Amino acid sequence: MKRLMDLKCQTFRYLGVTAALVLATASAPAAQTVPPGSLPFGVYDPNGDFTDLNGVSIEHLFLPWEDVLLSSLEEAEDYAKARDRTLLVTIEPWTWSRDERNTPRVLRNGIESGAYDEKMANICAALGQLDIPMTIRWAQEMDDKSGQFIWAGWEPQAYISAYRRMNDVCRQSVPDAKYMWSPLGLENMADYYPGDDFVDVVGLSVFSYQPWEGAVLGGAQSFEDIFGPRYERAIQFGKPVMVAELGFVGDAEHVAQWNADVRTKGDLYPELTAVVYFDQQEVYPWPDGFGLPNWRQTANVLE
Repeated sequence: MKRLMDLKCQTFRYLGVTAALVLATASAPAAQTVPPGSLPFGVYDPNGDFTDLNGVSIEHLFLPWEDVLLSSLEEAEDYAKARDRTLLVTIEPWTWSRDERNTPRVLRNGIESGAYDEKMANICAALGQLDIPMTIRWAQEMDDKSGQFIWAGWEPQAYISAYRRMNDVCRQSVPDAKYMWSPLGLENMADYYPGDDFVDVVGLSVFSYQPWEGAVLGGAQSFEDIFGPRYERAIQFGKPVMVAELGFVGDAEHVAQWNADVRTKGDLYPELTAVVYFDQQEVYPWPDGFGLPNWRQTANVLE
């Protein structure tokens, strides 16, 4: 039952397409800011916190593989265009029955057999109707073995085969999109690289939770501490690099330092092309019993 409840919590992520567009009609809270710097900045913003702020150039949407209201993508397009933003679209291949989340085996076998080709084709056909620059990101953080995603932690060749198949399906409808391969950025990430012909940009995830870092790592981590090694692993592929998901929580000093750094380190990371903030509370428990960090800028400073 807990796994089912975890899955239901995941569905909140997808409000970036529909309900969030309603929430976004409200004015942004005063605490919300765009970090200083010149690097392009984007947001996943299901609460509409960044609706009225200048300086945001990428709108991040999450789409589940099943039960997504595809017609709402036109609303998302209008919303982004009105703010001069491009789209980053993450397609998450969740599969579920009425009673429970399906297993990695069910997903792997379904992709291999072609059972999910139509789902991917339908989503990409809807995306192909939009007249807006976009980057498409499928089944992210495949190198993570925490159990959060049923498409993560597979044998590398199984993931590569699945990624290539879904990439081929989507390119038929959206040939002009950029396609992002998006590992968490761990030491084994290269094992899952699907090949230059299937990747236009490498996306990484970068999250800092100061309480956990102090307890487990012995001290707070900087942007360079976390992103630096992942960037070095990413540039071996000769592709542009993005931070596709970014979040930081800690005391006021920690948050201020991260805020100052994430868009101002271009000289250190010349292949870094954008950072995209995840402005929402975590939906999967942080390791070692540290709960659900709230990455929202209105809540990410701890007393």
